[in-house]
Amino acid sequence: MAWRNTSTFAALRETTLREQQVELPVAVDRSSPTPLVVQVGDQLRAAMRDGALRAGERLPSSRGLAGLLGVSRTVVTEAYQQLYAEGWLDGRHGSGTYVADVHADGGDGSGARPAGLGPSPDADLQPPAAGLVDLRPGRPWVTAYDTAAWRRAWRAAADLPMSAWPDLYGDPMLREALADHLRRARAVPAGPGNVLITRGTGNGLDLLAATLLKPGDRVGVEEPGYRSARRIFASRGAEIVPCPVDADGLIVDDLPIGLRMIYTTPAHQFPTGGRLPIPRRERLLAWARATGALVVEDDYDAEFRYDVAPLPALYGLGPEQVVLLGTLSKSLSPDVGVGWLVAGRPLLDLVARTRKELADRTSGPVQRAVAVLLDRGDLDRHLRRMRLEYARRRAAVVAALGPWTKGDTAGLHVLAELPEHVVPEVVAGARERGVLVDTTIRHHHGPPRVHGLVVGYGSAALHDVRQGCGIVRNLLDHALQEP
Repeated sequence: MAWRNTSTFAALRETTLREQQVELPVAVDRSSPTPLVVQVGDQLRAAMRDGALRAGERLPSSRGLAGLLGVSRTVVTEAYQQLYAEGWLDGRHGSGTYVADVHADGGDGSGARPAGLGPSPDADLQPPAAGLVDLRPGRPWVTAYDTAAWRRAWRAAADLPMSAWPDLYGDPMLREALADHLRRARAVPAGPGNVLITRGTGNGLDLLAATLLKPGDRVGVEEPGYRSARRIFASRGAEIVPCPVDADGLIVDDLPIGLRMIYTTPAHQFPTGGRLPIPRRERLLAWARATGALVVEDDYDAEFRYDVAPLPALYGLGPEQVVLLGTLSKSLSPDVGVGWLVAGRPLLDLVARTRKELADRTSGPVQRAVAVLLDRGDLDRHLRRMRLEYARRRAAVVAALGPWTKGDTAGLHVLAELPEHVVPEVVAGARERGVLVDTTIRHHHGPPRVHGLVVGYGSAALHDVRQGCGIVRNLLDHALQEP
């Protein structure tokens, strides 16, 4: 009987492959100076590269392979984890480990896409056209969320009564769940009474600015830094004062005088990728205590880190001097429209009063659904899955752009710092080949201090990340070789 639907056939074939477990061409040599983990990983990688292991085939469990090889389970687990991070393996907890389709990008990433597919002048305001590889920062992978968990959360939220008087601070159930989440994940010593639910970081910034700033107040913003923050503060009449950053983030020595507040992204500086070290955090808080300035901490990209230990949030080190802002836009989706503002109760009361005056609110049903996700542990499970997924893409970016990458220990983007004259040529060449990348220029308030590409890997599939970065790397090699 002929198959009428080739997609059905492909799906059945993939299912059959995944049900089959292959014999692995792997052996270990205990007399070799090469560590056992490296031996296992190298042999598996070679088998996948040479085609002895094919995409979709199921590997033995770590326990099973360890028994066959006569090694500890830890050896196999670490080898699998490394190959998973590199993109060679695929799988989900509880369903097995499989060979990923590592050749889905059609080669080594040097192939070009059709020319003439560049973005429109308003590319930031709309999704990219079909066929483009979007390596711009600030966009998460939104197709991997657990739809069953999301449906359960909405059903549970629908069973709760509507409120005729929405709480200006946010849904109590969500505030309690968020306070517990922030305590566990970010070492934030805050209770529900310190949490106000917002629609996201931008909304939180605007509420703070409307509450605390008068026309002419000086506000420090990282340079280069998040341009939306500059625009929000300026729209409330503030004078924007650029504050330089280096490879570690905000330079806290010799900060400008007379600042009413300072905005910073210490978990993963945008766009340079620095992580503010503890000594600098302590000096920043000491400066805030001495000057009376408020530190506005945007916990940008704090959920995702690679090969480094977490650093505590600034708020946890100095809750009297800091307001903490966060959002679910990167960890779940911008469509959710839920964020948080954490502060001392007196300031929180002022912000709530401003919110009432502005008739500002966050959707109640959405808040309740997010509270259910948190309460049942579904959001934590989603974050764990996405850390592994983003680690694979991050590894692909670093492998392609390694000599130039900075700020790759956390977040969903890296900085490729380059000579100034190279950047326009590479951006234009990438656009002609169907790859969109951002630059550091538009993230400056004054004359550019840092030059390079801001490469995001959140919204593109792994094979597109590989292909797009391969194209960028080829363009860089060519541009840097020119006299």
